[in-house]
Amino acid sequence: MPHSIALMDVLKRELRARRITYARVAKHLALSEATVKRLFAQNELSLQRIDATCALLGMEFTDLAASAVARTSLLSQMTLEQEQELIEDPKLLLVGCAVLSYWTLEDIVEHYALTRAEVIEMLVRLDRLKMIELQPNNRFRLRISGTFRWLPDGPFQQHFRKYAQMDFFQSHFSDENELMLQVFGSVSAQSRAALLNRLKNVAHEFAEMNQHDGPLPISEKNSMTLVLAVRPWEPRNLRALRRKKPATSTPGQQSAT
Repeated sequence: MPHSIALMDVLKRELRARRITYARVAKHLALSEATVKRLFAQNELSLQRIDATCALLGMEFTDLAASAVARTSLLSQMTLEQEQELIEDPKLLLVGCAVLSYWTLEDIVEHYALTRAEVIEMLVRLDRLKMIELQPNNRFRLRISGTFRWLPDGPFQQHFRKYAQMDFFQSHFSDENELMLQVFGSVSAQSRAALLNRLKNVAHEFAEMNQHDGPLPISEKNSMTLVLAVRPWEPRNLRALRRKKPATSTPGQQSAT
């Protein structure tokens, strides 16, 4: 993770922890709230404004920078071998997904048919995979970056497509806690790049919310899965209706009459 993004991540987290709104930051920086939201969403706050926001938080810029450097050592992507080990053992995959949602050892034992010893064994393996850092009394700290992503078409994504994708999309997405949007269009390369960047920001904000709500008891949270996907694509039945391009003759070849 670039240090500048890590710096903004820590700044956002500190603002949330102190319940300081963007409206208050905007007033402190003499900017509009909309401008502040855009700058934070695009990670484009200048060093001068970051320093001023630190003053609002009552912390030193050096402390913010130290926290940002620490975050750059977090795991942003697993190796092929690490993902393969994770998905080959259902118990390891279950505990891995649970810790990514900031569940404690006690939460996992309470909600799933695993013994305490089995969960601890899985936690030891996750520590070896560098997903967590085991601490005294079987507690642990998540070592996953806010920009973490699975390997494209790697073991985890293949596993999701094979075993979970159909189940995920079985919903009508009509519940108040569900949403599925299908939007079609043709955009320029510049707009496409901007769109991809915004989608990455949405995923990153979801990860930040997950981290922020981590300490809350399970009874106050719902397990949520966010799937973001965009690609150049046209449905197969529509592609079949495309006008066929006339075949071109090779030099020296004449068409039969």
